[in-house]
Amino acid sequence: MEFFRIRRDIPFMERALIFNVISFVTFLAAVFFLVHKGLHLSVEFTGGTVVEVQYPQAVSPEPVRTTMAKLGYGDAQVQNFGTSRDVLIRLPLKQGLTSAQQSDQVMTALKADNPQVSLQRVEFVGPQVGKELVTNGLLALACVVVGIVIYLSFRFEWKYAVAGVIANLHDVVIILGFFAFFQWEFSLSVLAAILAVLGYSVNESVVIFDRIRETFRKQRKMSVIEVIDHAITSTMSRTIITHGCTEMMVLSMFFFGGPTLHYFALALTVGILFGIYSSVFVAAALAMWFGVKREDLVKDKKDKFDPNDPNAGAQV
Repeated sequence: MEFFRIRRDIPFMERALIFNVISFVTFLAAVFFLVHKGLHLSVEFTGGTVVEVQYPQAVSPEPVRTTMAKLGYGDAQVQNFGTSRDVLIRLPLKQGLTSAQQSDQVMTALKADNPQVSLQRVEFVGPQVGKELVTNGLLALACVVVGIVIYLSFRFEWKYAVAGVIANLHDVVIILGFFAFFQWEFSLSVLAAILAVLGYSVNESVVIFDRIRETFRKQRKMSVIEVIDHAITSTMSRTIITHGCTEMMVLSMFFFGGPTLHYFALALTVGILFGIYSSVFVAAALAMWFGVKREDLVKDKKDKFDPNDPNAGAQV
């Protein structure tokens, strides 16, 4: 389905070098902020106290979040858990306070607002658990990258595999750079968003690579640059429809999903935008710099000549 069709190919690859330089500088800036500022890790990674409370009636997380901010827990995670009467509070570690002291402090403040609130459970998430989550998260990220390399290598050719992986890693590092620069909270939901962006971005690259292969087969007189420009231009309508619909859903979560989905939607928003950019100006451009040619994707079938076959040589 197409909303519109661009009759004249847009010369994307004429500006590929400029955009690649911009991408490289942005990538280095993201790495710099990751090294010097680091990520603002959530309770799941750093350890902390998890408190579950129950109210006699339905309650919104907002007043509870306001109470936590007054106690000095401005970055506490507050969300409904199970039912609208149950609230789950995740508190970061605080110097000089034990988990029991933190829960007592929280309950005192909550009972001052509503004496009928009751404590359901208190759990301490230790730093060791956080370390395991970091390790497992990085392992999941590595598995996704390896899977992408294997998939693209079988589906296309090694030049496309390398270009696609570099483009995907570019997206991941840029997202992490944003979170490090602005010190947004990095939680498990954000990690899930990054893994989703990896799959989303590689899908966009595969669509463009497929169109490049198709154009190589149909347009034998086009140069490599003309083929890539035509492939990108011909997929623009599909890109606008797909990413536009996805972005509307993500922005709905961002604006109306509350603090629980805020950073998840934010990571997806940044990832989708850079995923479109990297598929065109990183993945396709790198494939061009690697010297991709028609023979890499389109294999001519040559029949072997059999003198005993009366139909030998009839097919080209």
